Amino acid sequence: MSFTGKATYGAGAGLPELVEDVSDIIGIVSPFEVPLLDHLGDAKRSALSTVHEWIEDTLLGNMGTLNQTSFTPDPETAVGLIVDDASVFRVGDLVRPGNTSEVMLVGSVNTGSNTLGVTRSYGGTVGATLADNMVLTILGNAALEGDAAPEARFTSRVRKSNYTQIFTAGIDVSGSMQASRAYGIADEVDYQKQERMRELLRDLENCVINGVAPTSTQQGSSTVRRSMNGIVHSIETNIFEPGVGGIPDGDGTGSDELNEAVINAALKQIWDQSSGGVDTIVVGGAQKRKINGFATGSRAYLPEDQTYSDMISVYESDFGVCRVVMSRWVPTDTILLLDSSRISVMPMQGRSFHYKPLAATGDSVNGQVIGEYTLEFKNENAHGMITGLGV
Repeated sequence: MSFTGKATYGAGAGLPELVEDVSDIIGIVSPFEVPLLDHLGDAKRSALSTVHEWIEDTLLGNMGTLNQTSFTPDPETAVGLIVDDASVFRVGDLVRPGNTSEVMLVGSVNTGSNTLGVTRSYGGTVGATLADNMVLTILGNAALEGDAAPEARFTSRVRKSNYTQIFTAGIDVSGSMQASRAYGIADEVDYQKQERMRELLRDLENCVINGVAPTSTQQGSSTVRRSMNGIVHSIETNIFEPGVGGIPDGDGTGSDELNEAVINAALKQIWDQSSGGVDTIVVGGAQKRKINGFATGSRAYLPEDQTYSDMISVYESDFGVCRVVMSRWVPTDTILLLDSSRISVMPMQGRSFHYKPLAATGDSVNGQVIGEYTLEFKNENAHGMITGLGV
């Protein structure tokens, strides 16, 4: 027997008698995650000026380079050597050329002509064949007993800087809209604050990675917008490319694909010149898939396993344990090799993201979400970047 009572289908066109069934949860599909900012965490202190500065220092170098194409009488016995910079050396230094087993003793240093007088095959070591651009590593200095103190040497500290960048978004909600009842929203102004905050945090991470300061008037003016230098534009020393500068190509056949040989060669070159330890690898989606593929050949499963895992979140090499962070804002052909202990994303004092109400000019609620931040990127040669990778 059919139902003859009151039913929803008899409530009239558009169901005017029924409350609409609309979920109180609003779905957001646009990307707004900030994995790099989450990984770095909050800065321990704030910037105090629109020009944020810090001081860097280095130790006295213990390496030099031969600058000589001909040797007298020959490369195996020559005792007069020309180097790029003789001021690195002192009389009494024990020096090893290249990766050889020979040790030479420096007997004289002429900084005017950048020449060294050396004793070859010191201590009975086997003489090596010297060549132009060979690296001379100072093992240490052998001082004479009772000798006077050597001339003082020192390095000069260097001041580095970056600029703060203002991030802001406006909010304007009519009085009627604020008073109206809306699905999933208790307060329209609060909802708009949250949305704009997500957008600004997304933009902050993007600028931390890819931002660049103007070429002139970096501090800004009434016509020049002040912006920060991001990580990509701050790395100058360790920029690597497969098949170039000691970095192997992807598979030995000219490929530019990312693999373990490429990433380990880059990590080694950073380690060679820096006391820092790379602990963070930041990649986009394409290169993250390549890193996941590092374990493909060694992955094993039992017959009862029902889960297939294809993700590497930590990469451990001879040069450190690295957290792999995937950020969609890294260029697709690039990976960043970072020492996170030397990186801070700093708000200007009292200028972290906040809501600032503005005077109403009519029947609406006006305000802006605003924040001012900069990137402190210490010792750029403690970090690195591999570019030109296949995608």
